[in-house]
Amino acid sequence: MDLYLLRHGEAGKSLAVAEKDVARSLTVEGRKEVEKVATSMAKLGLKFDRVLSSPLNRARETAEIVAKSTGRKAKIEYWDELRPEGDKKAFTSRLAKLGHGSCVLVVGHEPYLTTLISEMIDARGGILLKKAGLARVRLTTFLPVAKGELRWLLSPRVMKGIA
Repeated sequence: MDLYLLRHGEAGKSLAVAEKDVARSLTVEGRKEVEKVATSMAKLGLKFDRVLSSPLNRARETAEIVAKSTGRKAKIEYWDELRPEGDKKAFTSRLAKLGHGSCVLVVGHEPYLTTLISEMIDARGGILLKKAGLARVRLTTFLPVAKGELRWLLSPRVMKGIA
């Protein structure tokens, strides 16, 4: 499975009240950056069998921008497992059911995404996925846990340069 992991764009300061933080939207600058990243993804010819997103507003907006730019016509799926406090084991278990030949885009949050990637590729020092950054992991197995190799990790600056 080719798994693309995209961190949502700039959404301003985190809010202490969880109910309000869920609704936090992309900033104007964050939206522009995600639009450029999405244009780059389209130029790279990236096509996804599935687009999975955290249900939080900033991730939803990011997923919608990318899906529109890459020509994705199917509905975006919003998985609670992709919330910042989501269960990574439940996520990978559900992901395994999609099929090994799938090409999947996941839109989510930090530190969830970098922890997930680090666990999948056995990166002991961890990695850094910036806002609107994109990683590609080639998953080779899901049992006993999801494992694979990092194919690339692109910063927003590199992605915008492609646009």
